[in-house]
Amino acid sequence: MIGTDKYLNAYVDRRMKYIVDEWDLSTRTDLSDFTGRLNAIEQEIPHLKAFEHTASDKLTELENRAGKLKGRV
Repeated sequence: MIGTDKYLNAYVDRRMKYIVDEWDLSTRTDLSDFTGRLNAIEQEIPHLKAFEHTASDKLTELENRAGKLKGRV
């Protein structure tokens, strides 16, 4: 049984990169950078909300203008 354990451990060690990729596992590098990435995303939220509001206003304005142009034709 010990020989089997050594064999499996060696196999996993050799194939670890492929196992991580195949199972989409997180690595220490992924986790250590997670907090920074989350903070960056949280800081973008107000900018995205402002953009969404501005874009909505512009779209409404364009729809009103298009309606007026359709009425002229």
